[in-house]
Amino acid sequence: MGYLVGVTALWAFSFSLIGVYLAGQVDSYFAVLVRVTLAMLVFLPFLRPSLLRGKQRLALMALGAVQLGVMYVFFYQSFLLLSVPEVLLFTIFTPVYIALLDDLMFGRFTPIYLVTAVLAVLGAGVIRYDGVDSGFWVGFLVVQGANLCFAIGQVGYRRLAADLPPTLPWHSVFGWFFVGAMVIALPAFLLFGNTAALPTTFVQWGVLAWLGLVASGVGYFAWNQGAAKVDAGTLAVMNNALVPAGLVVNLVIWNRDADIAKLILGAVIMMASLWLNQWWLKRRTPAAA
Repeated sequence: MGYLVGVTALWAFSFSLIGVYLAGQVDSYFAVLVRVTLAMLVFLPFLRPSLLRGKQRLALMALGAVQLGVMYVFFYQSFLLLSVPEVLLFTIFTPVYIALLDDLMFGRFTPIYLVTAVLAVLGAGVIRYDGVDSGFWVGFLVVQGANLCFAIGQVGYRRLAADLPPTLPWHSVFGWFFVGAMVIALPAFLLFGNTAALPTTFVQWGVLAWLGLVASGVGYFAWNQGAAKVDAGTLAVMNNALVPAGLVVNLVIWNRDADIAKLILGAVIMMASLWLNQWWLKRRTPAAA
């Protein structure tokens, strides 16, 4: 849980940095490529290929390709089809996908996970909803593609970790995750990138460096480690905890408009979903574990 809380705080700052210094100024595909490249360089010195079998390395690469590479392709494409408030609104369904996919991959059905995930979606929706325009269904489906990729990556990592020794030094194999993401990020930039919109200031390069080395490198490693250690209900709820955290950071530092009442109400609903999940975990019988 500590991993997820720490990364939530870390990524809460990332959203504002992207919005203030990069969005509309630096080509998004180039930004993704830089982030993935720097994150990969963080872990390559620690990489020990002998720790994983060939299929396991390919599985970890596939997770990186889906969770980062394909997800970002969907996510940035959605901004060409929807307004920013609509994109933000439609990202809140990730917890539901996590709850359903986790049960599917682990061969079970846990209704409480779906209940807490829906509560997390409701809480995030209260915070983010500003209304939607007509003709947004294609954009909605594109965002759901991004949500599904992020959920598949997290749940797939949980499944892979369950099959590997608990003593495995993950920092010595996680480089494969970013190698997989690079397989998608590099061709995406070469095909869709705009070389006329590269960084032009020291601040923009500094933000990209921080996002790549810290937010992507440390962030995705810690987030996936946390995802492997908590139950699916907690993971589902924490996926939407970024909503109030990001808005608080944006409001306090950059003084952007935010509806405080909606922020508080949405945060309370999400906290209630997390409490409900923890209450159920404490009361379930050992046989149901």
